[in-house]
Amino acid sequence: MSSKRNEPYAAIKKPVDLLFGSITQPDTKTNPTNTVPITQVKLPESQPRRYFDPKKLEELSRSIKELGILEPLLVRPLMGEEYELVAGERRFRAAQLAGLTEVPVIIREMDDITTSKVQLVENLQREDLNPVEETEGILELVSIELGVTKNEVISVLNSAANAKKRNLDLTENVFRQFETIETILSAIGRFSAESFRVSRIPLLNLPVDVLETLRQGQIEYTKARAIARLQDESTRKELLEDAIAYNLSLSEIKRKIQEIESTAQSNSSSQTESTSIKDRVDDTFQRFKKAKIWDDPKKKSKVEKLLAQLEALMKTDSEVK
Repeated sequence: MSSKRNEPYAAIKKPVDLLFGSITQPDTKTNPTNTVPITQVKLPESQPRRYFDPKKLEELSRSIKELGILEPLLVRPLMGEEYELVAGERRFRAAQLAGLTEVPVIIREMDDITTSKVQLVENLQREDLNPVEETEGILELVSIELGVTKNEVISVLNSAANAKKRNLDLTENVFRQFETIETILSAIGRFSAESFRVSRIPLLNLPVDVLETLRQGQIEYTKARAIARLQDESTRKELLEDAIAYNLSLSEIKRKIQEIESTAQSNSSSQTESTSIKDRVDDTFQRFKKAKIWDDPKKKSKVEKLLAQLEALMKTDSEVK
């Protein structure tokens, strides 16, 4: 019976081979497991995974102390006796925490493009992958395969959606690019091209504070998207912190947002009303100065009474202050 230990990277072999041909690690008879000093293994300058949960990393570290590393790290040789880590960064970091001096590795010659593809696909197979990492990883993977920027990938997706909506034909180049995107997403098995465009691309436009919290796995995507509706940065930050600290449900978050928006609208209305009254007073005063009412005894008497009332009102307001 085969096992994950005997077939390293079996979890990523199928999707990678579907996308790019057989570029993953062959069996251990062709590439046997070696043991190298952990100090000789170097992290790549650019890594698809940006956040590691400290608690989960500590749990894995304790397991490694007890059982060792059950699945070898995948590395490629560098100059001298050093190696660059290709797959297994979480295990590598946990091994460092556990104080291991040596780690099991499978050494494989790979060029930069192949290395990036394997790193990205391995990252996309993680169970704890959050939506931001997933979206950024997929875009990076597609951009490498197409040889274009991530913004150009998004442009292809939007062009295809607009063409479909208007019943137009795509240019041959955009059509081929769109087919490649669909193939990659199909192999990953989570999205269609359109569902990825609609449900995931917009999250990259979330406010930076919300996006970073989401990247760190501190809050669910649906909650983050709801909180992002708040335009005021300090208000949004406060609600974001409360949502994390008290594990607020989505319905609770929406209720709080409604309260915040209702209060803001009420304050805005009061301010508008106050401004309106002031404008009326200014306008009335200007017209009053131009009015010919001074020669009319009855009107003059009414004006005097009104002035007396205004003076009394201002005197009362002054005393309160």
